[in-house]
Amino acid sequence: MAVQTVSGAVASIGQVGLPVEQPKLLQARQLQALSLGWHIILVTFGVTFPGLVVFTEALYLRTGDRLYRDLARRWSKVMIVLFAVGAVSGTVLSFELGILWPEFMAEFGDVFGLAFGLEGFAFFTEAIFIAIYVYGWDKLPERTHFLTGIPMIIAGHAGAFFVISVNAWMNHPTGFKVVGGEVTDVEPWAALLSPAVWPSLVHMLLAAYITCGFLVAGVYAWAWLKGDRRRIIRTAFIIPFTLAALATPAQLLVGDWIARYVAVEQPVKLAAQEGLPETTDAAPFTIGGWYVDGEVKGGIEIPYLLSILATHDPNGEVIGLDSVPPEDRPPVNVVRMAFQYMVGVGSALALLAVWFLLTWWRWRRLPRSKWFFRAAVAAGPLAAGAVIAGWIVTEVGRQPWVVYEVMRTESAVTAADSVNIFFGVIAAVYVALTIGTVYALRRFARQNREADERSEHAA
Repeated sequence: MAVQTVSGAVASIGQVGLPVEQPKLLQARQLQALSLGWHIILVTFGVTFPGLVVFTEALYLRTGDRLYRDLARRWSKVMIVLFAVGAVSGTVLSFELGILWPEFMAEFGDVFGLAFGLEGFAFFTEAIFIAIYVYGWDKLPERTHFLTGIPMIIAGHAGAFFVISVNAWMNHPTGFKVVGGEVTDVEPWAALLSPAVWPSLVHMLLAAYITCGFLVAGVYAWAWLKGDRRRIIRTAFIIPFTLAALATPAQLLVGDWIARYVAVEQPVKLAAQEGLPETTDAAPFTIGGWYVDGEVKGGIEIPYLLSILATHDPNGEVIGLDSVPPEDRPPVNVVRMAFQYMVGVGSALALLAVWFLLTWWRWRRLPRSKWFFRAAVAAGPLAAGAVIAGWIVTEVGRQPWVVYEVMRTESAVTAADSVNIFFGVIAAVYVALTIGTVYALRRFARQNREADERSEHAA
């Protein structure tokens, strides 16, 4: 690491900013959590939905089947609505960084500012090409229209990379030194390419594909359960569900990569995830239960499994919570319950994906059980919850540090007295955005049904 982590330097940077009352810190963190939890689901669509739409249009160009073109065109309208709403919530998050965490921005803005600048460039590039793509139907030659979709896919993934790079840097800070309590020798490219960025990026991209795929497919699974067996419903289910079904087993492998990385670089976070009070050889993995009085009560232990996951050695040593003072430990049950939910849902979705893939491979058809489609309807909301739970593990598990082992969150928070007012304003904004988004999507669905009915009557 390029960070000077001797105790004197860490203490001095941790004392930057005015002392704050703990209730104010809690309010700021709750507001940030509200905004991030609301925005992150839209991010999954912003990153992956353009690829889904362009892939469907590519099927039309390859086969000449206009059903694919109609479906891609319908989805493109949804895409631009979700992108616009995500742009609003993303702007809110940007303001919150400056308003809620001014000391953090003041001290480290030069370090990670490059990533935010490049993310802004990626965002505007994606916005431009989404507009061209959506309004270019019937106005551009078909292949030219298809090609305009490629830059928006690239820009969406690039934007995700730059945002993830900032969060990865907060978990594994590089690209600067602390001298006498001052941040010096800033290397923005080193910060951008923190060692944590690659496992974090792959993990988040797969989560985005899983969530977007299951949420979109769930809409059509519901229609299927209601008796709508039209070909467009079947096709609109298969394309996103297949995407999610292929990504879900891959996510389990990436989870192993993440676990080994966290075991080395953030062992206290792993100890909180597992409720491991003491450094232990041959550590067990505990399912369920509640951490209290230094132990997990009511859980089911699987011997050696935590050591296997963390070190690939059944007798490997896993660092416990006792490795740091109590004031340097995250809230164990918050981190642990979020982690348990994420792993549990991920495992259940992997089984659903295997059910679908094996059925398709063996018989080239969808499963016929109503329970499959009921599970498909539930998969989207469950996956969205898993994404939020994953971010809880990442962010809360890093506490009490905003920059890991360099700056405490309490030293980064605002000293202003208006956090409660700001919270109310932002909550009202999100309520309005939610109502507007639901209204727009329901209107699109109604227009599509009416268009289909007119086509059927004309036929």
